[in-house]
Amino acid sequence: MNLYFLMTALYVIMALIGAVDTALTSYTILPWFNGLRWLRVHFITLGAMTEALFGLLPVLLAIRFSLPRPKLRWDIWLTLNAGLLILLVGIPIVNQALIFAGGTLVFVATVLLILQLQQMRPAERRSSVADTSTGDGRPFYITGLSYFLLGIIVGTGLWLGWSDWLQIKVPVEVHIHANNWGFLSLIFAGLLVDLYPMWAKRPLAWPRAVTPIFWMMSIGALGLVLGPWFTSNWFSVPGLVLHLAATLWLLLNVIKPLLGDREAWSQPGIWHLVTSYFWIMAPVLVAPLIILGVPGFPGAGIEQNAPQALIYGWVFQFGYALLPYFFYRAFLPEAQPQLGGSWFSLMTVHLGGIFLWASIFITEYQSILHGTAYVLWAASIVPVAIDIWRIVRTGLARLEAVESSAQLVEIRPQTD
Repeated sequence: MNLYFLMTALYVIMALIGAVDTALTSYTILPWFNGLRWLRVHFITLGAMTEALFGLLPVLLAIRFSLPRPKLRWDIWLTLNAGLLILLVGIPIVNQALIFAGGTLVFVATVLLILQLQQMRPAERRSSVADTSTGDGRPFYITGLSYFLLGIIVGTGLWLGWSDWLQIKVPVEVHIHANNWGFLSLIFAGLLVDLYPMWAKRPLAWPRAVTPIFWMMSIGALGLVLGPWFTSNWFSVPGLVLHLAATLWLLLNVIKPLLGDREAWSQPGIWHLVTSYFWIMAPVLVAPLIILGVPGFPGAGIEQNAPQALIYGWVFQFGYALLPYFFYRAFLPEAQPQLGGSWFSLMTVHLGGIFLWASIFITEYQSILHGTAYVLWAASIVPVAIDIWRIVRTGLARLEAVESSAQLVEIRPQTD
């Protein structure tokens, strides 16, 4: 039983509660609480997605390299979850000691995971254990986790005043870019590369494009981190172009083999995966207007609110499709795994993004539109959370039945 996935289920529920809480505060039914805006985002990034990825990545590499299923590394699990628990306490009350301790523990857990992934080597020559024509997600994982380490340092430093001696001009933006454009973008790309042949039952359109996509995305992420670090468009613009080009190339690799396949497009999970990337591209489309300082364009409002649509519209929606798939493989290994999501979750998650962006431009109804966005996002989480709970409950019941049968087998010889 993968304990990371049990924790993922818990954080999915917490993300749902956080979305409801944000809606109520936007409607002025509840007051705002200091630090909770960051905590709501981290229920998804540090909570649900990080827990799932820490549990999944070693298993994926073991499958790819024909290695035995890796045992749970208690040092990594305990360090990660202790760090997250401390952050859950420290962020709302803005306690610097707790934030430093929590950030340090998550940093250590990430380093241990990177070392574990680096040590996992093919038991035989690569050509005999893996088809190189399908691409390889491992470089994406290790590089993405390395960006996560940078995001942890900068994010922890936000509360401790590290930005001054690190000479970071716009630390919040550096933190967001390191986690989104670096960590999550690269990890998600690696997952698409490794998992696509499993759930699509066909290879990517251009498997040999995986290597240039990796380098373009990695270098692009570096430019997007260094841009706000030095407030220089000489880094931001090339980084944006490289990262966007790599993302579009990856999506074309995913979409092209499915064109004309009505059965594939009848699954909401595929629509979740593909259309989630619209919300990472939306800020890119308006970035030139912000950089040029177009008069009357709400650049400050976009910079403050667009990350929320990015997290719920892209990160969590990507998870809507893949989290239930992971849970199927972990809790119901004998069942045919399916991409998650529903037409209802697909509709409401996108409507939530539309309402949030509308709140940026329609200032007279900003609170109502902002609150409605979170109501829609909360509604979109419900069917996915129910699906995950159903899988976990069925898997645990199956495990209990197996254990009961084993006990009966042990008792019978004694009674005879």
